[in-house]
Amino acid sequence: MDEKKSSGISRREFARRAAMASAASLAPVKALTAESAEASPESRQVPDMPKLSPEGQAEVAARIQAILSQYGSRFSEEQKTEIRRLCALAQPSLDRLRVYAIEDGDGPALYLKPLVERERKPTTLPAAKPAAPGKKN
Repeated sequence: MDEKKSSGISRREFARRAAMASAASLAPVKALTAESAEASPESRQVPDMPKLSPEGQAEVAARIQAILSQYGSRFSEEQKTEIRRLCALAQPSLDRLRVYAIEDGDGPALYLKPLVERERKPTTLPAAKPAAPGKKN
C-alpha cells in the first residue's frame, strides 16, 4: 500500500495536545500548587513580577513549566527569562477575564454592527438597448 509522508502532526496527535493544553488550563489549583512546589526556584522568580495571588503564581509556574518542558531546548537562557516575564505579566489580565461569569447560552460579546446606518437608494436596472440591425447575437 502507498504510505503518505506526513510533514506535520497527525490529527490524533493534534487532538491529544489540544486536550492536554485545555486540561492544564482547567486543572484544580491544588494540582497546580503541587507542580509549582516541584518547579525550580529560578522559574518562580521573575523580575518585576506583579503582585499575584497564590493561585495566580501557581498558574504562572505551571504555564512556564509546560512551555519549557515542550520547547525548552529551543530557547536560550535570555529567551527563557523573557518567557517567564511574559507569563507573569499576562496573569493579571487573565484573572480579570475570568471574573466574568458566562453560561453556555450566552452569545458572543462582540458582533459586527455598522457605525452608521444609511438608507439604501432604490436600485434601478439600466434600460435595455435594442440590438443594432444587422448584428447577430
